[in-house]
Amino acid sequence: MFRRQFLHALAAFAGLLIATPGLTEAENFQSDRIIVVAKGSGPDVMLIPGMTSSPSAWRSVADMPGYRFHYVQVKGFAGTKPEANAQGDVSAPVAGEIARYIKATGLERPAFIGHSMGGTMALMIAARHPDAVSKVMVVDQLPFMGIVYGPPGTTPESVRPTADRLRAGMVEATPEEFQKRLEAMTTAMVRNEEQRALVLADATASDRRTVANAFHELIVIDLRPELSSIRVPVTVLYVTPEGVPLTDARIDAIYQASYAPLAGVKLVRIPDSAHFIMSDNPERFKAEMKALLAE
Repeated sequence: MFRRQFLHALAAFAGLLIATPGLTEAENFQSDRIIVVAKGSGPDVMLIPGMTSSPSAWRSVADMPGYRFHYVQVKGFAGTKPEANAQGDVSAPVAGEIARYIKATGLERPAFIGHSMGGTMALMIAARHPDAVSKVMVVDQLPFMGIVYGPPGTTPESVRPTADRLRAGMVEATPEEFQKRLEAMTTAMVRNEEQRALVLADATASDRRTVANAFHELIVIDLRPELSSIRVPVTVLYVTPEGVPLTDARIDAIYQASYAPLAGVKLVRIPDSAHFIMSDNPERFKAEMKALLAE
């Protein structure tokens, strides 16, 4: 079953990155952490998928006219070789590589749309490379994910033992145990059944150690102190997670408090969706995306 899903995901990935007319890999840009391909014409938009994902996560917006989309693939995810991402942190060095890509290819302050871990990278770039970005959309990601894994007042230092334990559990799990975790995670994160199969296939084909290190890093990174340095429009889309005993009002309060240092941020809770908003509620996602890009 998983082989069939992987082949379906591979076909979708290949169709997006190779067979689609007008899609080309960036010339004169080599990286041991990312692959970037571009499609279309118009204002530049960087699309950064989340952990374990491929550019197939953006299928719902791939046919939007009027933009040149730059699809980022993080190495080590979705069947790609991890190379430099095989050891240590992933988000921070990959964010640096994306900023280098913008400079190397001569892009003029593209917009950034990042899902989950990709949202973390988009915030990093906006804060640390302010001349590289014009606007940002973060899709279902907090600036400090560690608060989900600890009590009120949790800090990167206090949550690190939990992150260490979770990473060890991911690395040491048997293949069967790890696959069951991926299945449960995907079921909770994606409502759209067709996209769910692709997401699971991408996750199954990802390098486990790269995933474990990336997950650990996300838990201990706290970007809240850096938010005040971001000077571009930012929209954050988020959902009330399924299976979590939190009300819409409580989720709203968490996001409002987390993004309080970011002046002018637009926070939008999206109904009828799980974590993959772009596939679960594609029309609402595209409407919010178009609104941000039109600013």
